[in-house]
Amino acid sequence: MQRRELLASGGAIASLAMFASHALAQSATGGKLIPWSDRPLPLPSPIDKVVTNLQRWEDLDTWITPNDKLFGVGHYGYPTIDEKTWKLNVAGSVAKPATFTLAGLKALPRQEVISTIECSGNNGFPFLDGQIGNAKWAGASLAEILKAAQIKSGAVEVVFYGVDQGDDVAHKGAPFELTYTDTFARSMSIEDAMNSANMLCYEMNGSALPARNGFPVRLIAPGWYGIANVKWLGRIEVRDTHYLGKFMGREYVTLRQGEQDGKPFMSQTPVGRMLLKSAPAQITSRDGKYQIDGMAWGPDVDAVQVKIDNGPWTRAALDDSKSPYSWRFWHITQALAPGEHTVTSRAIDKSGKVQPAMDDPLIATKKTYWESNGQITRHVQIA
Repeated sequence: MQRRELLASGGAIASLAMFASHALAQSATGGKLIPWSDRPLPLPSPIDKVVTNLQRWEDLDTWITPNDKLFGVGHYGYPTIDEKTWKLNVAGSVAKPATFTLAGLKALPRQEVISTIECSGNNGFPFLDGQIGNAKWAGASLAEILKAAQIKSGAVEVVFYGVDQGDDVAHKGAPFELTYTDTFARSMSIEDAMNSANMLCYEMNGSALPARNGFPVRLIAPGWYGIANVKWLGRIEVRDTHYLGKFMGREYVTLRQGEQDGKPFMSQTPVGRMLLKSAPAQITSRDGKYQIDGMAWGPDVDAVQVKIDNGPWTRAALDDSKSPYSWRFWHITQALAPGEHTVTSRAIDKSGKVQPAMDDPLIATKKTYWESNGQITRHVQIA
């Protein structure tokens, strides 16, 4: 079947195998792949030890990312966990604390979701452009587990702790220096945690979670940046005070500069939900024409437009959505003269909001590299 026929087929969503066979232009149409002339810089040290398995856009050939291709981020390394001794504690401001083994979680009603996961630092640096993937996740409902624990009145947040730990510095230099061992953790409000799509995930694409991606259990919070989807879970704590750990209050905080009463003013917000975004993925030639394929993701994607060089924005064909949380392929065919060209894409949501340009104040006033959803421009040399 051709790719569009596959997507139109009523049986396309019936099996993961069909999803995995969904290919981009070079394999679906026999086109010749033309490499982008701009290349991401290599990962510098020590980031190359933290970030692994980046997606190379020109190699993208599936809608579902295979388990061995999904990127990994290990802030405190990549822990090795024995599933036989692993336990998950649900505690804090609850009437009925609980402890789960892996078998215990698997005994609970199973739910599945197809969801794209992206690191909030993706495209924030010239060497990071492949921290994204799309997978079919399965696990137990977080909301049902929290309901069974009976959250007490006055609770405000749920904190998710991984088992990964590392040394950090709370204060360096005079008059004192404080170092400590910290555990990776992130929090969200009670309301956000009770979203029915959230799960304690133990399976990816029909197999156990890879060690790199959170084995044996991780949080999957569809629609949130990867940092919120805590890996290697060991404890869930319901709190009646706000959690201010490193990865909520100091790291993964977006700083934007504004003005108040004529003076500079900085706003600070923790990284949260994924933003509207798209990216050109590949360009192929066939019969003298050029097909550009890409991806769009984020909330309520409704359209994608593409601009070649300084030309007009042209609407691309956008594949149907198979999940409210997954990325979508888009495609456009253009005639390109020999020489150097730029390809820029922008996604538009159902309300008409447009993915911002790089000089938009939403991007230009941002002082940190998190939540970088500006329009992406790629360069290509046509012979």
